[in-house]
Amino acid sequence: MARSRTTRTRRPARGGAPRVPRARVGAPAVRHRLLLCMIMVAVMTLSGRLIWVQGLDASARAQEAVEQRTVTRTIPALRGDILDRNGTALASSVQRYDLWVDQRQVDEYLKNSKSADVKGVEAAARDLAPVFGWTVEETEEALTGDKGFKYLVKNVEPKVRDAALALKIPGVGSDAVADRIYPAGSVGGNVLGFVGGEGTALAGVELSFDEELRGADGSTTYERGAAGQIIPTGKQETTAAVDGQDVVLTLDRDLQWKSQQVIAAAVEQWGAEGGSAITYNARTGEVLALAEYPTYDPNDFANTDPADLGNRSISNVFEPGSTGKLFTVAAALEEGTVSVDDQFEIPYEMYFDGHRIKDSHVHPDQQLTLAGVLKNSSNVGTVQISEELDPEVRYDYLRAFGIGQPTGIELPGESAGVLHPAEDWNGRTRYTTSFGQGYSVNALQMVAAIGTFANDGVRVQPTLIAGVQEADGTISPLGEPEQTRVISSETAATMLQLMDNDVDDETSGAAVTGYAVAGKTGTAQTADGQYTASFIGFAPADDPEIVTGVFIFGLDTFISGGRAAAPAFSELTTYTLQNQGIAPTGVPGRELENEWGQE
Repeated sequence: MARSRTTRTRRPARGGAPRVPRARVGAPAVRHRLLLCMIMVAVMTLSGRLIWVQGLDASARAQEAVEQRTVTRTIPALRGDILDRNGTALASSVQRYDLWVDQRQVDEYLKNSKSADVKGVEAAARDLAPVFGWTVEETEEALTGDKGFKYLVKNVEPKVRDAALALKIPGVGSDAVADRIYPAGSVGGNVLGFVGGEGTALAGVELSFDEELRGADGSTTYERGAAGQIIPTGKQETTAAVDGQDVVLTLDRDLQWKSQQVIAAAVEQWGAEGGSAITYNARTGEVLALAEYPTYDPNDFANTDPADLGNRSISNVFEPGSTGKLFTVAAALEEGTVSVDDQFEIPYEMYFDGHRIKDSHVHPDQQLTLAGVLKNSSNVGTVQISEELDPEVRYDYLRAFGIGQPTGIELPGESAGVLHPAEDWNGRTRYTTSFGQGYSVNALQMVAAIGTFANDGVRVQPTLIAGVQEADGTISPLGEPEQTRVISSETAATMLQLMDNDVDDETSGAAVTGYAVAGKTGTAQTADGQYTASFIGFAPADDPEIVTGVFIFGLDTFISGGRAAAPAFSELTTYTLQNQGIAPTGVPGRELENEWGQE
C-alpha cells in the first residue's frame, strides 16, 4: 500500500514574522509606482509655480511684461537762433527726420490687397524708391533682411518724411531731429562757430553760449505691440521739449560781410597769410564786425582747413609796432613829463645805455615836436619821451590799456598776449617796449586799447553779445561791459589832436571823403622774419565813436601799415559810417606844428 504525502507547514523563524519575498526593482509594479511619484512631484511643482505666477507674483510679472514692450524715444529740442543786432538770423535750427525700418515687417506690405500684383518687399521698394531718389534695387536691398532696426536715411526734410510714411509700409518709421543751418554762409563764421553731427557745440558763440542755446530735450514713452505698432490702450507719457533761447549778437550782418570782403581783398593783394578787420564802438564796447581771412562756412566746417576754424583776431598774437607809441605818449602826457610844445632833436640812430635804437628809414637829423615824433613815427623820439618815465610806470599804463590780459570777449580761445613785468625789461627791451616791440597783443585787444582815446580816456570791455531774446521779443542783457578810466579827459583830447594830425585827410591812404580821420599805422617784424602791418583809427576825429582796425599778417617783405592796411581801413570806415548813419560833423582835420626851428 502506498504512503500518503503529508503537507508540511513551514514554521516562522523563531522570534519573528513570516518572511515576505523581496520585490525586485525592475518589476513592473515598482516602475509604475516610481513613475507615478515623479508625475505627482512635477504636477505639484508646476501647480505651485502657477499659483506663484498667477497669484502671489502676478503684479511683478505683469510689470515685467509692460517694461519689455515699452519704448522711450527722445523729442529733440530745437537749438535757439543766433541773431545779429537787427534780428537777422545767422544761425538757426530746422526740423528734420531720420527714417528707419524694421526689416522683419516689410513683407506684410499690401499682403491683404486683392488688386496688388506685387506685394511685400518688392512692392515696398518700388513705391519707396522715388521718395528717396534711389533705384528700386538699392531700396530693396535696404529693406531686405532680419534686422529689427536699421536707418534708411537721415536728416531729411518734412516733405520727404511725410511722403515715406504716407505709403504705410509696415516697419518704416521716423524720429524727429534738428539740423543746424547758417543762412548767411561764411558771414560771421569765425564768430558763430559750429555744432557737430550730434548737436554738440564745438566752437565760437555756439560753444560759449551752449547752455542758453541748446534747450532741453523731451521724451515720449509708449507700449509697442509685436509688430511695432503703438498699443492704443497702453501706457503713453510725453514730456515736451523746451527749445533753446535766441542769442542776439552786437554784430551787424551787412557790416560783417563788407569787412570780410575788404580784408580778403587786402590779404590777396599783398600776398599775406591772413588778416583781421575789426569795427568796435568805443562808447558801448559793442563789436560791430569781427572779420578775418581765411575764414570758413559753418555749413561745411568738416571740409575746412583746421587752421582756419578758430578766430585769429583773438588767438593770434603779434608785436603791435608803431601803434604802441600812442601808449607811451599818452602815459607821458598824463604824468606831465611831456607837453605838446616840447621839442626834440631826432637823429636817425641813437645809443641808449649802449643799445642802438634807429628809425625805420635813414634821415638827416630832425627837429621835431611831440606831434612830429608821432607823425614821423620816430623810434628814437619815442624812446627819448619814454626815458622821462620809470619802466614800472609805463608797465602800469600798458596794463591799464588792457595789454597782457584777456579782453573778456565771449569767445573761446583768446590769448592774453605777453607783457613781461617791468623788472624783466632787461637791456634793449627797456627801450623797445616804448615803441611797440618786446610785448605781444591780439588784434581786438589793440582796437579796444586805442578806442580809449575815442572815449574820453575810458577803456570799455569789448562785447559780442547784446543779450538773450525773451519770448515777447525783448532782449535781456547778460551784464554790463567793464569800464576802466586810463587817462584823463584832457589827455584823451590831446591824443585825439595828435592822432588827427597824424593822418593827412587829403593824401593819406586812410582818408575818408568828407570826414576828418584820426589814426596810427603800425609795422612790426615777427620772430620768423615776416611782418605784420596795421592801421587803427576812427572818424570823425572831433567826435569819434566807431573804431576800425585792419591787420595784415604774414607779409614776406616790409610793407608799411600806411600802404598795406590804410587803404582797407579807408574803404571799411567809409562803409561803416554810412551803415551806422554817422554824418560828417563839418569840422576839418587838425594840423599841428610837427617841426621847430624852421624858417
